[in-house]
Amino acid sequence: MNNVIINSALATLLLIVVSAAVAEEAISVSPTDTAIEWGPCPAFFPEGCEIAVLHGDPAKPNADIFFKIPGGYEFPAHWHTSAERMTLVSGQLDVTYIGQATTHLKEGMYAYGPAKAVHDGKCISQEACVLVIAFEEPVDAFEHQ
Repeated sequence: MNNVIINSALATLLLIVVSAAVAEEAISVSPTDTAIEWGPCPAFFPEGCEIAVLHGDPAKPNADIFFKIPGGYEFPAHWHTSAERMTLVSGQLDVTYIGQATTHLKEGMYAYGPAKAVHDGKCISQEACVLVIAFEEPVDAFEHQ
């Protein structure tokens, strides 16, 4: 009987510890939320590009960001260590990966960019283009020379 009580108490304690360790708050955000903290893109991007961390630590795997550029903005050829999973939240965006045809993204469309694939693009709408980008590896960007 004592073993049952001890095992039950240990199981309850373990459940509490595990629940506390994995507890994470659900979130939902819009690019227009005032709580979003926008910062600059890497230095090789022209002025006007902004990013905001939505979830996770950008120095660690599995971070999500907003990537925002003004209408008419062209971003330079670059690549990432990580693959990118993207959804266009607003605007219309053309993205070209070296060796592939240009992809025309409209609001709500999903796009996948392989790791280390060089790409550039342009927000072809008058309104800003905002992408949600989920990175598998830490967030980075390297200018294509």
